[in-house]
Amino acid sequence: MDLSQLDFVAVLLAAMSSFMLGGVWYSPWLFQRAWLEGCGLTELDLKATNPKWVFGGGFVLSLFIAFGLSLFLGPHPHLGVAVGVGFAVGLCWVSSALGMSYIYEQRPLKLFLINSGYHILQFTLMGLIFGLWP
Repeated sequence: MDLSQLDFVAVLLAAMSSFMLGGVWYSPWLFQRAWLEGCGLTELDLKATNPKWVFGGGFVLSLFIAFGLSLFLGPHPHLGVAVGVGFAVGLCWVSSALGMSYIYEQRPLKLFLINSGYHILQFTLMGLIFGLWP
């Protein structure tokens, strides 16, 4: 696929969906407390970070991820294929890579499940957006 076939609006929407999913996934409503515990962080640590750097950097990386998945799927992917590929990328590539690192780093299984679950949903949601996009 050449870049002229890339739908930049769909890429932006997919990146925004990833960013919003992260906001909910790592919020106090879902996994913030367990995630902080697994990372060895406190709420004070979160408050000490620069939100422009954290959220700005996170969004730029979400754009990069959406761009790459869009290139991988090609123009106008079938909905089932796009969702399936997104799920497979999240499960087989991202989660497996995280899992290898977490094993060697001796990080908690709970942290792996939280982060891996986010990435599986992230890529699946992006696939859904690319599959539904006209």
